Amino acid sequence: MVIEDKLQELKEQINRIVPGGITVSDVEFEGPELVIYTDDPKQFADQADLIKILARDLRKRIVVRPNILEDPERAAQEIRAVVPENAGITEIFFDPETGEVLIEAEKPGVVIGKNGATLREITKQIGWTPKVVRTPPIESSTVKQIRAYLRSVKDERKVFLRKIGRRIHREVTSKDQWLRVTTLGCCREVGRAAFLISTPESKVLVDCGEKPGSTTNGTPYLYVPEIYPLDALDAVVVTHAHLDHCALVPLLYKYGYDGPVYSTPPTRDLAAMLQLDYIDVVRKETDRIPYSSNEVKAYIKHSITLNYGSVTDIAPDIKLTFHNAGHILGSAIAHFHVGDGLYNIAFTGDFNYQKTRLFSPAVPSFPRLEALFMESTYGGSNDIQPQRKEAEEKLYEKVSETIGRGGKVIIPAFAVGRSQEVMLALEEGIRRQKLPPVKIYLDGMIKEATAIHTTYPEYLNSDLRNQIFREGLNPFLSEAFVQVDSPDLRERVITGEPCVIITTSGMLNGGPVMEYLKALGPDERNSLIFVGYQAEGTLGRRIQKGWREIPLGWRDTIVINLEIVTVDGFSGHSDRKQLMNYVAHLQPRPEKIFTIHGDENKTLDLASSIYKRYRIETHSPLNLETYRMI
Repeated sequence: MVIEDKLQELKEQINRIVPGGITVSDVEFEGPELVIYTDDPKQFADQADLIKILARDLRKRIVVRPNILEDPERAAQEIRAVVPENAGITEIFFDPETGEVLIEAEKPGVVIGKNGATLREITKQIGWTPKVVRTPPIESSTVKQIRAYLRSVKDERKVFLRKIGRRIHREVTSKDQWLRVTTLGCCREVGRAAFLISTPESKVLVDCGEKPGSTTNGTPYLYVPEIYPLDALDAVVVTHAHLDHCALVPLLYKYGYDGPVYSTPPTRDLAAMLQLDYIDVVRKETDRIPYSSNEVKAYIKHSITLNYGSVTDIAPDIKLTFHNAGHILGSAIAHFHVGDGLYNIAFTGDFNYQKTRLFSPAVPSFPRLEALFMESTYGGSNDIQPQRKEAEEKLYEKVSETIGRGGKVIIPAFAVGRSQEVMLALEEGIRRQKLPPVKIYLDGMIKEATAIHTTYPEYLNSDLRNQIFREGLNPFLSEAFVQVDSPDLRERVITGEPCVIITTSGMLNGGPVMEYLKALGPDERNSLIFVGYQAEGTLGRRIQKGWREIPLGWRDTIVINLEIVTVDGFSGHSDRKQLMNYVAHLQPRPEKIFTIHGDENKTLDLASSIYKRYRIETHSPLNLETYRMI
């Protein structure tokens, strides 16, 4: 059946379901959604459950749009007239591509109204589909720029989404039924995550990252015949916004890919921020940058965001669902349903199976699951992390000791994840007088990443949300935090009073941390506190191993006399005990588990232990292996 016939059939089904008096003028696939165009958006709004009924009966993601949208300026006035003033509307964004209007308000509940009554009234008045979010306590320039850019390319986006929609919903032509996974990186190593899912009909790439600290073999095997040509890919799926999983996604657009990238909304924004910072850092070290800001824009333009739990067609025979991974903001376990119940496979990305100050534990339950690719960063039998409370007490102790002797504390951390966890711990330590009232300086992209966290409170755990929005205590706004936004201020921090400095990069492979290390490293009163994983080959791992003289360029050397401390327990990764517990709680239990994203001995150890304890078939794959799942 050709697409036009399929759309006509869907239109007829819709007309049979909707009440008389509602006109359906057109239906069209746009990306993974079926868009219904109507002259009667007010009547659709009056039928509160109609869209749910259509989605259930048609088994599609349904969006309703009016044929003609109200002028945005006039629509904004009508929104403010309908919504009570005490809602505290701070911003209204119109997205002509989707027909949605994003309303930022201090009290979203007032905008929504009882049982959604105010939202339905807005739809009736202006036709646009309202979406309500809480006004972020810290404004993010990244989020603002991405929204503005997407508005500027709305016509191109519409053409792209219609093209992708037709590709997703094309007829399945092959009679064969098989599923293969090819490992393009991240096997028996940490970094350059990339996995290719192949069926007779489709190809999907899961993650595309770089390998931290690598001078050779730092990129996935993107040149092998299994993945080429890149324009044969149906989709790219990004599990989360750390560079070892997302840094090289823009590179795909440089070399011919022109399809969608699926992620959660926070992952899209964080990844774009970190990719731009990544090419800036690389540019300072070498003339050869892997891609430019134009490719980052291409990634944003082709991005399609999905929330947790939203089942979405991404190819004719593959459905994708994201589940919370508990690792960083927006991190997701990607679950793929292949064929009509043929096979189910999930990729954990990086995940944390314990509750932290920021996030709920990773989700262990799925509708169906035959195979799981799971990380094993801390998969070794001795990789047991202390409890978070113990880790925080040790951090308080070492910070207090350093400040007490007149020194400064350097905490290298990823801009996303560890930085915010450490910020919350230090803020509470100062508030509860477990730490002296020192300044905490944030250098690098940390403040902007924190602003993005406050833009998406629904991705934080309920305790932190309640603390911020019900108790009115936002730890991110503490006066203890000071953003380092100029070289002059950085110099004053270096020469000034005892303090704490949280700075990128987390593994000391570039970034502002190098300036602090060069200036503060020779003074034994200072301390360098590691709170995150240090990959093999990175400067952070070398210092942990005992290096005390670090070559810097051709002539300079950094002398390390400061105290070196590793505080385990802040990692966003599951430790050995949590990895095994996660497998124990998997529902349903998979037939096969593949251990990836870990040093060779750790992936082998974890695979062996899972088999011995749970009698599940396990593999510790090498790069460039292909497994037939069915």
